[in-house]
Parts: sequence; C-alpha cells; structure tokens
Amino acid sequence: MYSDQFNETILFLNNLKDLIRHRKSEGDIETSYTRRLFEEGINKIAQKLGEEAVELIIEAKDNDDERFKNEAADLLFHLLVLLEAKNVDLDEVIQVLEDRHKQ
Repeated sequence: MYSDQFNETILFLNNLKDLIRHRKSEGDIETSYTRRLFEEGINKIAQKLGEEAVELIIEAKDNDDERFKNEAADLLFHLLVLLEAKNVDLDEVIQVLEDRHKQ
C-alpha cells in the first residue's frame, strides 16, 4: 500500500487546505497573508499564482535546489488558495488526473 511518508504528506496537504479555508473567512486581515489575498479577490490570487509560476521557471534554469523547492512550495500554496477561491477541492483536481491516467 502507501508508505507512512505518503500518508503524512496527504495529511499535511489536507491540513493546509483546511487552514486556507479557515483563514479565508476567519483569519485576521492584519496578520494573515492568506486572508488578505482573499480580500483582494480572485484577480490578485490568480496574479500571485502566475508570479510564482514564473519565479519557479526562472529557478528551474539555475542550480540552486533550495530556491527551486521554495518557489515550488510557493506555487503549490498559491494554487491551493486559488482552488479555495474558486470553491474547487484539490481532490477534484486529483480526480481529473486519475481519470486521465485511466485512459
């Protein structure tokens, strides 16, 4: 079956999704970056995701693995925020990937 590390990763992503959802409605706008993103709206969230994608591409061309991993983490985080803003669960996106894999 799945390794303990895989299960821990899935648990972490689910916890992060829950935290993002919580901050969307209940985060302190003064201290929560995530809440401020939601307050600024879908265009700002999409813009941040695009910026992070570009930064990841730039880092992919260099040889600094730590910076690359940090940019990948930023991209994943902002993707989760955008999914929440669109009321789309990560599980739905994973289902699309699973369906494509079956074909």
